[in-house]
Amino acid sequence: MKKYRCIVCDWIYDPEVGDPDGGIAPGTAFEDIPDDWSCPLCGVTKDDFELVEE
Repeated sequence: MKKYRCIVCDWIYDPEVGDPDGGIAPGTAFEDIPDDWSCPLCGVTKDDFELVEE
């Protein structure tokens, strides 16, 4: 699964880890996260994330 980086604070969303504190279970693809989810570090929306090229 693809990782995404917050363009504001550089936090990486790793689908293998998810965001348990934000209600996102491990194994959840970024595309499947609800639109009202926000970055756990800086609070921006999904629109402020970009694909991490590996």
